[in-house]
Amino acid sequence: MHTSLPDFDMPNDEQVHLAAETFRLLADPTRIKVLWALLQGESSVACLAEFAGAAATAVSQHLAKLRLAGLVKGRREGTFVYYTAADEHVCGLLRQALFHADHLDRDLPHAPAHPTTSPTGTTHHAHDSRGPA
Repeated sequence: MHTSLPDFDMPNDEQVHLAAETFRLLADPTRIKVLWALLQGESSVACLAEFAGAAATAVSQHLAKLRLAGLVKGRREGTFVYYTAADEHVCGLLRQALFHADHLDRDLPHAPAHPTTSPTGTTHHAHDSRGPA
């Protein structure tokens, strides 16, 4: 035991594995777009495909993986399935990841000179830290 950290607490191996699997599943731009759309509310595969700019078949495959991992839930209504984010943990995780990405982008020297909108809907006016052209 490391004596300089008396209250140190490490997650167990199963928790670490599940967290790593969650991040692995989120490491896809289409899945991030689909989940972001689901944060706005329940949606069908066709609508999610339109929002994500992807083929419905591809979105359906992504949703199947996300559902198996417990990140989304589906509700059948006739021949349609409507999806939602599984819970607030998924919403919070995605918001935090996008918020972090927004801050990373604004802190980089190549940050755009035009306004950007953060995942929370706030407009930020990024500046080019290289100075005037």
